[in-house]
Amino acid sequence: MTDIQVDHTLDAVGLRCPMPLLKTKQALSSLQPKEVLKVVATDAGAKRDIPAFVALTAHRLLDSLEQSELFIFYIEKGE
Repeated sequence: MTDIQVDHTLDAVGLRCPMPLLKTKQALSSLQPKEVLKVVATDAGAKRDIPAFVALTAHRLLDSLEQSELFIFYIEKGE
């Protein structure tokens, strides 16, 4: 279990590719810099897509983990 302080949570459970990624982009655009978004998804594509997206942006992937069939990401909004 992580002790990262979360400001907002995005529930993308049940959404299929590319929706978890699109919803993540939308959620990040509404945050202030340094706020943390927790994304919870069930689509296996999110495991690849979300870290790849974050790597191309000013955002930071603080942590990612798998719990049962859930993919969980902690993303800090970039400046």
